[in-house]
Parts: sequence; structure tokens; C-alpha cells
Amino acid sequence: MKPYIIAIDLGGTTVKNGLFTKEGELLEKWEIPTRREEKGAHILPDIAAFVRGLLREKQISPEEVQGAGVGIPGPVDEGGYVKGCANLGWGRTNAAGILSELLSGIPVFVGNDAGVAALGEQWKGSGSGHDSLVMVTLGTGVGGGIIEKGHIVNGAHGAGGEIGHLTVNPEETKSCGCGRKGCLEQYASATGIVRLAEEALAVPGAVSVLSGKKDLEAKDIFDAAKSGDALSQGCVETMGRLLGRALSWLSLVSDQEIIVVGGGVSKAGPIVTDTIAKYYRAMSFYAVKETPIVTAKLGNDAGICGAARLVMTEMPA
Repeated sequence: MKPYIIAIDLGGTTVKNGLFTKEGELLEKWEIPTRREEKGAHILPDIAAFVRGLLREKQISPEEVQGAGVGIPGPVDEGGYVKGCANLGWGRTNAAGILSELLSGIPVFVGNDAGVAALGEQWKGSGSGHDSLVMVTLGTGVGGGIIEKGHIVNGAHGAGGEIGHLTVNPEETKSCGCGRKGCLEQYASATGIVRLAEEALAVPGAVSVLSGKKDLEAKDIFDAAKSGDALSQGCVETMGRLLGRALSWLSLVSDQEIIVVGGGVSKAGPIVTDTIAKYYRAMSFYAVKETPIVTAKLGNDAGICGAARLVMTEMPA
């Protein structure tokens, strides 16, 4: 068997790259900038140029590489086509085929970045030892991944696991980035909880340690909530209630063994997972009520670990 795997986690700001052995040991990792100008035309050539240079430096021939796995921030269908990626400037793109050609025929396997991160957590992180899980990533937006029997559930249209766009508030009047209204992402993301706090602070007579604070961030709200600030605690409760509700719905579709919470917001700690779990258990069907809800372990390495695992699970025998 070929001894190496290339792992790529494509983000809007940087591309994380990892070199793994075929057994899954991470040998080294690097980052390069994501050049999004000209509708993202430079992104795949830049990745290919970096990987080719890396292989030359390590004296590894393309024939020694089992494959390259890539996590991409957009819906990906079973054929490896990205169905559009607004923050990269891409329309429908044959990412797997283009990158494979640029890499002298190395097989390339592509997945949605949140699904790939979920695969990483299932393999080496908080989901280790479980065949099925749901991972929700709470960052600038809300992403999600569903793993069943060690494989990412992409769905027929590449939208499997798009947890952030479940409608949790049909009365919402403001639009989500997707164009719809009332999406989970509008409340449970870092930007969403800041919006909740700003709206609460704008109410006449609002009292909070956050009053008058400029450039409010999610961390400020969680820190204030931990210190007993009632307004901030209310925002955290709203986030947890809507996320708990969404996960309770999802559990009746996927019935996963474990729920993993990752992304920058999860760094706030138990205040996040405990609040989600409280509402999840209150709203869930009895058979799934005790599903564990845990914090992700791998941090920024989840994407490259999942990308390497993607090659290991999808490469034909």
C-alpha cells in the first residue's frame, strides 16, 4: 500500500495542510493563505503548487501518495462536485477532478468541511469508539456533520448535516446569509449570539455589564454570563434552547450515539454544552434523551484529521 496521505482543510482565510502516514499518523502540518480574488480561481492551483513543493522537499513521489482528502466550506455531492461556495467565490466546481489533475493523478476525495471535521472527531477525537455521531460546529456560522458507520452522510444534494439552516424561529424578520429567515445560525453562531446581545442591550432600561462595550464578541457574552450577568445569561439560554431543539429533531432522523460540539464558541466550556444538554433532554423523544453531548477535542486539527480519514474510508480497496 502507498505510504502517504495528504490532508487539506480549505478555509476562507487559510488552507491547513497535513502529511499523514497510511496508518493515520500526522507527520507534519502547514498553513498557506487562501487567495479568494478572481472568484477563487487561484485556490486549487495554489494548493497543488504547495503540495507539489512539499512532495519534492520530502522526496516523495506522487506514486507514493495513496490520496488527498479535502474539506471544503460548501455542499459537496457524491461525485466530488462542490455545488457552490459563496465565501470562496466558486460556483459548481469539480474540485476533486481539477485538483487530481493538478497533482499528477493523485486520487482526491472531497467533503463538506464540517462533515470532514466530524469524521476527524469520530476517528481521533471525542467521538472515538463510536460508529455514528452528529457534530455541530459553532463559529462565525453553524456547520454540522453526520457520521454513520464511519462515513460522512452527504445526502442526495450534498446538504446532509447543514444543521445551521434548520428553521428554528419561523417568526424571525431578519434574513440569514442563506437568504431564508429564522435559521439556527442566526442564534447559535458567534455572530448570532452577539446579535442577540446587541438586540437585548438596545431595549430601553437594559442593565448589563456589557452596556456601552464596543466591538462586542461572543467571548464577552459568555464571560459575563459566567459572572452572573442576567442579560448575558438570557442570551446563552436562547442559544441553548434553539440549538437543543434543533438537535432533538435531528436525533429522530439520525439517532446518533453521541453529539459533539466544536468550533470557537465551544471554547466557552460547560456553559455551552450544559445549556444545550438541558434543553435537548427536555425536548427529546424518550429513546434518545440520554445521548451524550460533549465538547470536541481536536480543535483546529479536526479538519486535516478528517481529510486524511476520508481517503482511508473512501479509497477503493
